[in-house]
Formats: sequence, C-alpha cells, structure tokens
Amino acid sequence: MAKLAFLGLGVMGYPMAGHLQAKGHQMTVYNRTAAKAEKWVAEHGGERADTPREAAKGAEIVMACVGNDDDLRSVCLGEEGAFAGMSEGAIFVDHTTVSAKVTRELYEAAQERGVSFVDAPISGGQAGAENGALSVMCGGDASAYDTAEPVIAAYAKMCRRIGASGAGQMTKMCNQIAIAGLLQGLSESLHFAEKAGLDGHAVVEVISQGAAGSWQMDNRHATMIDDEFDHGFAVDWMRKDLGICLSAGDEMGASMPVTALIDQFYKDVQAMGGGRWDTSSLIKRLRALA
Repeated sequence: MAKLAFLGLGVMGYPMAGHLQAKGHQMTVYNRTAAKAEKWVAEHGGERADTPREAAKGAEIVMACVGNDDDLRSVCLGEEGAFAGMSEGAIFVDHTTVSAKVTRELYEAAQERGVSFVDAPISGGQAGAENGALSVMCGGDASAYDTAEPVIAAYAKMCRRIGASGAGQMTKMCNQIAIAGLLQGLSESLHFAEKAGLDGHAVVEVISQGAAGSWQMDNRHATMIDDEFDHGFAVDWMRKDLGICLSAGDEMGASMPVTALIDQFYKDVQAMGGGRWDTSSLIKRLRALA
C-alpha cells in the first residue's frame, strides 16, 4: 500500500479520500477548513496536516480536488505548497476541473522539481464519488499515469490516459459541453410534455428506452419534474467550467454556438437565485418564461 496525501475534502474529495483509506493506503489529508479534515480523520482514520506541504511530505502520490485555477495554484506553489514538500519522483494527481493552461503551467513547475504531474479531472458527480464509480480522464506522462492508475482505481469505474499534459482537462471540457446540451434538451422535452398535459414520468419511461435515453434522463428527470434541484453539480460551478470551454474554443477556433447560448441560460438561472441549484435547473428558466 502507498503513502498518499489528499488535498481538498469537498463534496467530491471527502468520499474519494475515504475510498483510498478503505483500501489500506497510508493517508494524510489537508483541507483549507481544518475542521473538515478533523472530521474526516475521526470518521476514516489516517492523519491530517496543517499545510499542503506538510501533507505532501514523504507521499508517493498527492491527489488534489479543489475549486478552480487559483485554488490549485495555492495548494501546489509557494513555500507551503505541495510541490515544496514532495520528494523527487513523487506524482501529483489533480482531480480539479481547471484550465489546460494552468495544468501545463503546473506540469512545467513540477518537472523543474523532479515531480510528475497528471491532470485527472473527474465526472460522475457526488454519487459517483461516494460509490467509487467516477470516470477519470487523464493527461500527462505515460509512466506517471501507469503508476497512479491502480491507486485512482479505488474510486473510478473508468480511468484512461488521453494524451500529454492538458489532455485530461480538454476531455473534461468535452464532457461539460455534452452535458450542457443534454440538459437543455431534456429540460425542453419535459417542459413540452408539461405544456401538452402529458405524464412526464410515463413519457420518460418510454423515450428513455430509445435513442433519447441518457444518464441525465435516467437520474434527473424525476427531480426535474418535482422541481427539486439540490441533487448534484451546482450552476455556479458549471458556469465556471463553460467559461473555460468557451475560452479554449476561442483559442482553438472551435465553433460552440449552443454551448455559448446555454451558458447564458445558466446566467439567467443565477439571476433567479439558482447559483447553488444543480445543473438540471435549466427547466426552471423555461417554467419562469412560460
């Protein structure tokens, strides 16, 4: 079993670190709010550290799952950052959804210290993290990925290296683009059914077995019909991700008119007070317009 560190015990990181501890790894955790780390240790065992550097000291692999580009930089860099505590040959695995730009920046910074950096954003939501059934898309050096993959398997049902540094983050952008389109389509479908006076549950029971079926339809249609939106990834975070998508698309010359439009729809949801609602709340916008 490996000596590991996990930085960031949020909705996703908390159960992910728990799966690693359950596998028998020697765990040290760090969280910006120390009480959360103390709670995790009381529940799972292991140790907690006061800084990323302290957590990373002696770890073979350091995992992180934080909020955004700046959060990731803060746990990696500086005198108290993880890189300062990592030994030569250690591996940093980043599960945060961030820009490919910061990923490549930190990959280079890690290389200068003799440390490997794997970008490994995740998909599957809170339920996927809790059930150890996440999809993990990775970028970075093949040798570092090959070492990290058996450890990542503790909370993944699918883990694959897509390519060089940044490829994992670019793949996560593909994921978010696809989800945004699916949720808008599902929202319009359910809203149409409501306007037509149809039983939405019955409609989904039929159409989900055909070409219209999707994970979003299976897992979100019932709560969307019931106007419940506290079941997953928040609108605020989706807008952060779509901003990354659109910025990267501009740089590459990729056309994403639907993604740009749905990003504005999510902006409308935020204006309705729904920044913390889950992403299926696009249907609330349609109901408000009706």
